[in-house]
Amino acid sequence: QVRLVESGGGSVQAGGSLRLSCTASGDTFSNYLVGWFRKAPGKEREFVAAISRLGGLEDYANAAKDRFTISRDNAKNTVYLQMNSLKLDDTAVYYCAAQQGQTWRRDYNFWGQGTQVTVSS
Repeated sequence: QVRLVESGGGSVQAGGSLRLSCTASGDTFSNYLVGWFRKAPGKEREFVAAISRLGGLEDYANAAKDRFTISRDNAKNTVYLQMNSLKLDDTAVYYCAAQQGQTWRRDYNFWGQGTQVTVSS
């Protein structure tokens, strides 16, 4: 099993940037595909981005393409989500999640507690 802790959330003005981190402990981190999800008030949780075990492949939701970048450093047991050109609609609680499977946008077994991102005008 792997335990995940997110950090890096906060408040930012529209057009600004934030970098979220997801740090893992427990099992060998490189055994896990890792994704970022978000949940805004009144909306369903949605997929944002995911990265393969060794970091060679990435997947992004349409809302994240060209603005967000996911990366990982397995030596530090950490996955990052660099978010640029933030919009009001990006306001949400962001969660990282991990799985040992291959279903990139669903079926994650392990979840962090979430970190709040608030974008203001």
